[in-house]
Amino acid sequence: MSPVPTLLPTSDAETSPLRALWRHHRRYRPRVVAAAAATTLNTAADVLPELLLGVAVDVVVRGSDSFAATLFGVEDRFSQLVIVAAVNAGVWVIESITDYVASLLWRGLAQDVEHDLRVETYTNVQELDVSWHEGSAPGRVLSVISDDVNQLERFLDTGARVILHTFWTVVFVGAVFAATSWTLTLLAFLPVPVIVIGSIVFQRRLEPLYARVRARAGDVSATISTNLGGLSTIKAFTAEAREVERVREVSTGYRDANLTTIRWSSAFVPLIRMAILAGFTSTLLLGGWLVINGRLEVGLYTILVFMTQRLLWPLTDLGETLDLYQRAMASTRRIFALMSERGDTRPGASSLALPVRGRLELRGIRFGYADGPDVLRGLDIVVPAGETHAVVGTTGAGKSSLLRLVLRFSDPREGQVLLDGTDVRELGWDALRGAIGYVSQDVFLFHGTVRDNLAYGRVDATDEQVREAARLAEADAFIAELPQGYDTVVGERGQTLSGGQRQRIALARAILRDPALLVLDEATSAVDTETEAAIQRSLAAVTASRTALVVAHRLSTVRDADRIWVLAGGRVAESGSHDELVAAGGIYAGLWAVQIGEAVGAGSRAR
Repeated sequence: MSPVPTLLPTSDAETSPLRALWRHHRRYRPRVVAAAAATTLNTAADVLPELLLGVAVDVVVRGSDSFAATLFGVEDRFSQLVIVAAVNAGVWVIESITDYVASLLWRGLAQDVEHDLRVETYTNVQELDVSWHEGSAPGRVLSVISDDVNQLERFLDTGARVILHTFWTVVFVGAVFAATSWTLTLLAFLPVPVIVIGSIVFQRRLEPLYARVRARAGDVSATISTNLGGLSTIKAFTAEAREVERVREVSTGYRDANLTTIRWSSAFVPLIRMAILAGFTSTLLLGGWLVINGRLEVGLYTILVFMTQRLLWPLTDLGETLDLYQRAMASTRRIFALMSERGDTRPGASSLALPVRGRLELRGIRFGYADGPDVLRGLDIVVPAGETHAVVGTTGAGKSSLLRLVLRFSDPREGQVLLDGTDVRELGWDALRGAIGYVSQDVFLFHGTVRDNLAYGRVDATDEQVREAARLAEADAFIAELPQGYDTVVGERGQTLSGGQRQRIALARAILRDPALLVLDEATSAVDTETEAAIQRSLAAVTASRTALVVAHRLSTVRDADRIWVLAGGRVAESGSHDELVAAGGIYAGLWAVQIGEAVGAGSRAR
């Protein structure tokens, strides 16, 4: 299984995924600011109850000399407590409201960013050329679009808020300590540098580990996706046990990568707990000693004890948050790497003059795959508008490569492909492929109704236009016999239909598009004789008024073509009508003799 180039990080995502996110999602910056402000206010309201508890203790202990008495000008203790309780209730209301607002903003932001990245990443992947996809494992790409985007959403949903909440907790609690006792401040904050340094060390250690986890997750997704797509082949070759073992191997790799990461990330929380114990014990003992010796008020001591816990205990969440952060950053690098991919084939900006006639010309074509040898060499083919031309040849002659150039799934190394006299590289995708109706050898139908699949290339088609295309493709009769007719759901890849039925639906889909140029790739190679005859009748009807280019293995399907081009070794070896080529006694005549001989032989054996 070849590696997927998209999973290599770009320099931008590699150096700072968060900075890349901040630049990429500029439109969400006001919402980030609003969410941060709500979290800040929520944290302040969350800290105040501990202060009010100390004030209440001070009221009980000192009475008319308490801080509340001085602040509110009330001497009665119970009245002071009522005021403190009222203030506390207001603080709780503010805390609850800001918690709701912050949660709404952060979680909504996470959903919007997740949605945007998934759509943008898929859009970029869809725009990449066919050759890029042929060199990439779909399962790994799916892992980035689905799982990696979800990892980032989980961090934005909770992790960002926890980090901000922890930061402001340290600031607000630190301000209370600093206003009370610098000695206690130093002791209470003593664990913080240990936690910060420990976080940095763990972050650097965990970063490559989580990158490895995400890569192994891609392996699992790719393997399972491939196996599910080839399930019938697996069963036909009784390879179930072998494929289970393959899945077990990649799953073991994913599990082991996760376990290694877990061993490191799990050690972070115990480290923090020991630091918290040291800070809490210091405040408890030294603060108590100051109270006993009359150097600190009981209320302040109560505040500081609670504040120490308030300061240090949220830091235990950093372990889980750090885990979320590292997973999200590893995923973000993969997301931006995939979004930065650019294919070799880019659309032009020109359009074809109307009406499109469909004249096709391949001029001086030289073509090969990647760094491999030339597959097509000096190819010159002209298909006049309105004519039906066929391309035949033995396996490896270059027939499918020729069609790739016509559809512009690839570009030639030399030469030009011209449609109505315009180089296809100058045309936009709508102009080029909008003028072409394509029927492939391996028909792909989407999960949906028959009508949905027929109208896929022309979604605004009326029911009558859909039925007319089906009649031309001789598909209307068998569609009418389906359980719900045109509303019958065909299943993924059209698995509920036979090969011949799928082929006729594909032909009808191309006809409904009303293309100037109809391109068929081995359209009858996998169908029975009856279906082949039906497709031949359909082609005779639909090609009467348009240009058609037919690649065929069964020569009987192209014997009526205006011209037949015979490829050999990537070059045009012969061309002419069926009768001319048979009379010439060349390559085509040999192929025809073989097929006729096989047919006669098969008929003799049947008798």
